[in-house]
Amino acid sequence: MEGDGDGWARCSRGHTHWGRHGAAGLLAYHRDEHGGVQVLLQQRAWWGLGGGTWGMFGGATHSHEDPITGALRETAEECTLDTSRVTVHGVRTEDHGGWHFASVVGSLPALEKVRPASRETRKAAWIPLEEVTQKRLFPPFAACWPLLSQALKRLVLVVDAANVVGARADGWWKDRPGANARLRDELAVLKDGVSGIPEGLLPYDNCYPEVVLVVEGEAREIAGRSGDAGAVRVVAAPGSGDDEIVALVSRRDPGAAYLVVTADRELRARSEAAGATVVGPRWLLGCLTG
Repeated sequence: MEGDGDGWARCSRGHTHWGRHGAAGLLAYHRDEHGGVQVLLQQRAWWGLGGGTWGMFGGATHSHEDPITGALRETAEECTLDTSRVTVHGVRTEDHGGWHFASVVGSLPALEKVRPASRETRKAAWIPLEEVTQKRLFPPFAACWPLLSQALKRLVLVVDAANVVGARADGWWKDRPGANARLRDELAVLKDGVSGIPEGLLPYDNCYPEVVLVVEGEAREIAGRSGDAGAVRVVAAPGSGDDEIVALVSRRDPGAAYLVVTADRELRARSEAAGATVVGPRWLLGCLTG
């Protein structure tokens, strides 16, 4: 079914919104090598709702679309951005009661020249992060911007393999490399999204993390085996796995938010001292079992 989302809907708050099945928008950004951020914004056509104001590209989603699909499709219809180059990092959904809007946040590896592609778009422009509030913003976008401006990062999930493997009594001690390989393969499901990340880390309802599995000892050999390398990066610690994890999260990367999975108290303290957030294996295993 195509186009069945176009139309007005009324939420339980008594407001009227465009999108019979809800709506979604794409907040695309680029972070340069110096840490500077620019976001792609649309100036809405004068004839439409909020004419002349600036906000995300987006619009009504159809009944068969998830928010990411809808946001990318709407963006591609309204401007010339190559949406296949967008790496989606997270989605935040505002529920108005019977109607919802999903903000899809994603990054681009380089600034592309973007032009309007429909009569709904007056202008398309890359705006420096610090200049966004100088624009006359579309009121709903202005209301969520303070939160979304803090979401322009990717989640890096760093897994203490030895600790997580040891949290399950599944006979891992009989074959440590095999148990670590099974965990690596299980982690691939996280590419489809993770919910329930710790409050205050990133304002996403669902995020799509970069997963790093740190292995040590006998399990180092799995770093050279085949697996879903596109979903999970295996790092073989040359010495202590704890030291490798602390080194990873201590990197000064303004575009990353680090979440370490471990139950080791000393590693927790060292990771938090380096600026990372820490959760226990139970959280991760809950994500893997849905």
